[in-house]
This record gives sequence, C-alpha cells and structure tokens, in this order.
Amino acid sequence: MIWGEGSPDFSSSSGSDTKSAVNQGLTEEQLLACIDRSRLPHHIAVIMDGNGRWAQKRKLPRIAGHRAGMRAVRQAVEACRQLGIPYLTLYAFSVENWKRPQTEVDLLMALLREYLKKEMPELQRQNIRLLVIGRMQELPKSVQHDLREALESTRRNTGLQLTLALNYGARAELADAFRKLMRLSKRDRKFRMSEELISQNLYTRGMPDPDLLIRTSGEMRLSNFLLWQAAYAELWVTDTLWPDFTHKDLYQAVFDFQRRERRYGGLGLS
Repeated sequence: MIWGEGSPDFSSSSGSDTKSAVNQGLTEEQLLACIDRSRLPHHIAVIMDGNGRWAQKRKLPRIAGHRAGMRAVRQAVEACRQLGIPYLTLYAFSVENWKRPQTEVDLLMALLREYLKKEMPELQRQNIRLLVIGRMQELPKSVQHDLREALESTRRNTGLQLTLALNYGARAELADAFRKLMRLSKRDRKFRMSEELISQNLYTRGMPDPDLLIRTSGEMRLSNFLLWQAAYAELWVTDTLWPDFTHKDLYQAVFDFQRRERRYGGLGLS
C-alpha cells in the first residue's frame, strides 16, 4: 500500500445497472455531470496498490512505480476537491511494509519527504488540511519532523481533510485502542465498553467512517486497512494500477457508489 476497469458489483440493487459508465464511453466531463452532488460519499478511503507491477511492466525499478504513484495521489486529491468530498484517506505505508528491503523503505521515506515539500504550497492554496493516522512515532526522526511541520502549517485549513495512513495497520490500531481502554477501565469503576467508546479511541476519532473504499490493481482484500471503520463501506475494486489512476477513475467509483442501495443490514428501500 505504498503511494500505491470496470468495478465488480458488491451490492448493486439491479444487475442491469452495474455496467460501467467508462465502458459506455463517457468522457470525464460527461461522467462528472452524471454524479449527483447531493448524494456524495463523505469519506473515501483508498488502498493504493500496484506500483511495483506498474514498474515491472515497464522494466523499470520499483521506485519508479512509487514515484509515478505520487502523481496519482495528486489526481485523487484534485478529484475529491473538485467534487467537494470532505474526507480522503490514503493507505500510504503499512506496518507490514517494513519487511521490504531496507533500500526500498529508505527511498519510500525520501519520497514521502519530497511529497510534503513539493505539495505543501498547493495544499495551502487549496485549503487542504493534512492529517496522519498510524504509529507516527516509529517513523524516522526526519520524517516525523517534516510531518509535524506539515500538520501544523495546515491545521487551520477548512477544506478537504487529507489523511495519510503511515506505519498503519488496523490490528495495531485496535490493539492500541484496547490498551488505552484497559487503562481507563482501571481508573473508572463505572467503565462500560461500547462500540462508540472503541471508535472514540481509534486513530480516526472525530472522522466519519468511510462510505466508499477503493482498491486498485484488482486485488480483492482489505490488507489490514480500516477494518473497524469500513464495516459498512461500499467496496469498489479496479484493475487499474495505482500510478495509472486518474480523476476519471475516482469519478467512476463515485458514480457506481451512487447506483448502489446501502442497506446496513436492513431490507433497503425496495
């Protein structure tokens, strides 16, 4: 999940409605015009996958795929801002990614610092607030320093909230939350565990749960990402590799999201 056609239908209410607008040959502008601005997802989360395969297909080093993935990050951010999506969360570096070769990890950390320095003026200009979820304290000191500067400089921005999941794992997040709750239970005799209390002690406290979870590269798994928060998220998977992801792909995901009936365990509207 590092800087990481047609989507499969998980819950559409009508099989005939699942044909992708991309497959119908709509342009980006036409697809954008089809989106109902009154029924947008409030929070989109993305598993950015396929950088390595993108590079391999082009006989390039893996780092070239990660660098190309930075362009896709800009595309996703711009598309969300264009639509007026309030929250975008990107799975940038997982707790499992430390298992990769040290040279690749070092290059990824350097790319992250490069992204922060290059994109900060644009984030400020677009009124975008940057946040981080994950065990940030375990990242290299230089990366922590740059992240803290970026978080502080965008703290008062009121537009899109862009959250980077760095050194993140959903199981680690839950373990950290339960440790805090155990300490709380020892101090408070009236302590009662609840779903709401768990949510309030996750890294994402204060954020709405994702409505739409996008995964690129065609893999059909959550990869330890937002397991608690994504309980009722609509899943949208595309074969597109992350470096090839564009505005149009995100518009397609939102368009398909709006054609689904969200039941939350009930019987729906029909």
